[in-house]
Amino acid sequence: MKTAISVPDELFASADSLAQQMKVSRSELYATAVAEYVAKHRSADVTAKLNAVYADLPSGIDHALRRSQARSVAEEW
Repeated sequence: MKTAISVPDELFASADSLAQQMKVSRSELYATAVAEYVAKHRSADVTAKLNAVYADLPSGIDHALRRSQARSVAEEW
């Protein structure tokens, strides 16, 4: 799909230079950049949803488990 966007001149020049260095077309560079940006924000959404699900659950370690772990570490040292 073709689209038109506006970017500051300095950003355009930097992107154009990078595309040349990477030996890819400007379109491929922009498509890759947008895909990475979308993926980054999609994973941030997943993290936010998981945080919301687990926000009301206790995050501490059970005291018996903590004592057991401490004993096992003390024995190795």
